[in-house]
Amino acid sequence: MEDGDEVMLDDKKYEMVEILRKINMTRPVALTLACLSDGYELTSRSIEKATGLRQPEVSIAMRYLLDNEWVEIREEKKNEGKGRPIKLYRLVVPLDTIINNIENDILSQNKSILENIERLKNLS
Repeated sequence: MEDGDEVMLDDKKYEMVEILRKINMTRPVALTLACLSDGYELTSRSIEKATGLRQPEVSIAMRYLLDNEWVEIREEKKNEGKGRPIKLYRLVVPLDTIINNIENDILSQNKSILENIERLKNLS
């Protein structure tokens, strides 16, 4: 994908966002993950345009993705003018692996909840 190409979220990606939201992922993270799911390097600006998120929301989503080591950042100097380099974001973990990580986290959380319920039953 060339710089300046328009990124679009199709019906499949919006369905992905809906499902991620149902399993308690924040809207900005779900939208950003869906946007990056094709494996292209994207700028924050192109993610904002495709998702309708504001810059601070994209930054918060990126922090989450970086903390989970699912995305990498590459800086590229601008061709013209001064200013900060352009940051390009790309998923470095396959989407299947991310989904498996989410599944394992949910299973672990549910196991803990069920254990606590058992302990409550034993106390009553």
